[in-house]
Amino acid sequence: MDTIIKLFDDVKSMIWPIGVADVIDMLIMAFVIYKVILLIRRTSSGGVTKGILLLVAALWVSSFLRLYTVNFLLSKVVEWGVLALVILFQPEIRRFLEQVGRSSLGKVFAQREERNELDSAITQTVEAYTSLSRSKTGALMVFERKNMLDDAIKTGTALDCTVNAELLKNIFWNKAPLHDGAVIVRSGRIAGAGCMLPMSGNVNLSRDLGMRHRAGIGASEQTDAVVAIVSEETGSISVAVGGMLKRHLSPDTLERLLRNELLPEQEQEEEPKFKLSNLLRSRKGEKNDVEKDHRQ
Repeated sequence: MDTIIKLFDDVKSMIWPIGVADVIDMLIMAFVIYKVILLIRRTSSGGVTKGILLLVAALWVSSFLRLYTVNFLLSKVVEWGVLALVILFQPEIRRFLEQVGRSSLGKVFAQREERNELDSAITQTVEAYTSLSRSKTGALMVFERKNMLDDAIKTGTALDCTVNAELLKNIFWNKAPLHDGAVIVRSGRIAGAGCMLPMSGNVNLSRDLGMRHRAGIGASEQTDAVVAIVSEETGSISVAVGGMLKRHLSPDTLERLLRNELLPEQEQEEEPKFKLSNLLRSRKGEKNDVEKDHRQ
């Protein structure tokens, strides 16, 4: 019992000196660390971050083992590496500072505007895909989410325009210069067209899947993007999410799937009474799609 009381007194003596300034200091550091983690998750810098951590760990180990030459070289790498990181992550750092500088009120209006544009983009995409499916015109669209797709946009033609059904049909027309690549949608707006996507490395994919489907699956494997595809051979509509491909979708199923993946928060906030029914209806539609896949 005395030991427990002593332990309690020790913990109390450690916590008691913490003042208001210390709490504010910890909250600020927690906010900064949280923003840095979000920045890493939104970009493809996860591998670079792991490399930095390994470098710092190697520096500490070399210092602990008194490997003076190795420690000297690693310290120089870290010293000049800070400048290299600023140059390497200049777009991400700029985007991070812009987000920090936005007011909360501006963020609310920006999120509302982005949701409205996403809602319109989904409607226009479904309309375009319905027409493209009938005419058996190949199409490939990538809806960006948390992982930024700047590298993919650089491989194509950068754009900044609203998603329009007629525009999409013109882009994917088989004689158009940008029809072979993917259209990338960011925050409800077209950010790029004619973009190249990484191919899937999954050797278990069906042999009847062409390059367009494999590229869509590859993009969904490496990022959290939602990829919508129209087959040039059959005109069937497919959606790839997380490396999984849902095939032979009807326009209604496509719209429901895109809304569930891209606007989940909006549905929870605006339609809380119908959340269970929407979920059951979505599960029923997905079950029917899976059954179609097995039959075909």
